[in-house]
Amino acid sequence: MAALATGQCRTVALVYGNDGASARATYGGAGEGYGTAPSLMLPYGMTSPGAFYAMMLQRHRHLYGTTEEQLAAVSMTFREHARLNPNAVMRKPVSMQDYLTSRYVVEPLHLLDYCLINDGGVALILTVPEAAADHPRSPVYVLGAAQQGQLVNSDFPPEDFWAGAISDASARALRLAGRERTDIDALMIYDNFSPNVLFTLEGLGYCAPGESGEFIQGGRIGIGGDLPVNTSGGHLSESYLQGWGLSVEAVRQLRGECGPRQVPDVSLIQWACSSPIVTSIIYGTEP
Repeated sequence: MAALATGQCRTVALVYGNDGASARATYGGAGEGYGTAPSLMLPYGMTSPGAFYAMMLQRHRHLYGTTEEQLAAVSMTFREHARLNPNAVMRKPVSMQDYLTSRYVVEPLHLLDYCLINDGGVALILTVPEAAADHPRSPVYVLGAAQQGQLVNSDFPPEDFWAGAISDASARALRLAGRERTDIDALMIYDNFSPNVLFTLEGLGYCAPGESGEFIQGGRIGIGGDLPVNTSGGHLSESYLQGWGLSVEAVRQLRGECGPRQVPDVSLIQWACSSPIVTSIIYGTEP
């Protein structure tokens, strides 16, 4: 965005590829560490991102009483979205019983709380507005973006579940976009693990700390709900492409190309990721 805005270039290709399934990636286990040396973490079983998110979820449950049944709404909703997406890896419906009886990987995280490991690729083209004016498809505008990192001690999750950083990054992105949170029609949330959806919703200010479990009930985050989230199926059901696939879904939604999973009258979508590097992007149909 900065290079385009300052005239350093005219068109940029953002390309990402992932061979996780073919390479038999595990993102954890013996020989791996999350954020530090495996030898320091292996004795405590903390060799994967999942172990740290399990610890965060356990703390959220302890503080706020978040239940398994509440969290199940994330996996169930995103799988329902994936059923409408022909590109999704996982399209078999998930029931409450399926979720509750799926095995624990790192308790209290169930298998269905984990993102997929798959092969895939994504490309996005960014260019200046005048270059996109005569393209066959309507352009989607990147209206604002902000990022905030905490790399010191980042191998230990913060006590606020990154809420402070998410709030700051979101406010800066919205300010650049000249929009308000109430203008957002849908969200694309980095769902490497389902609890991240809860943490992100709280950090973005859609509900108070500890209220996200209740907030996502009743179809609120489904297509047709008050705040559709990850309409492609997200990392949990469409594919794990390190967040890039969710940007593609934002573009497709804003162009009205999503068929049965299309959000009606969508004009503004926010992409958000809570992690040691928090990011927020605002996409819109109008500059």
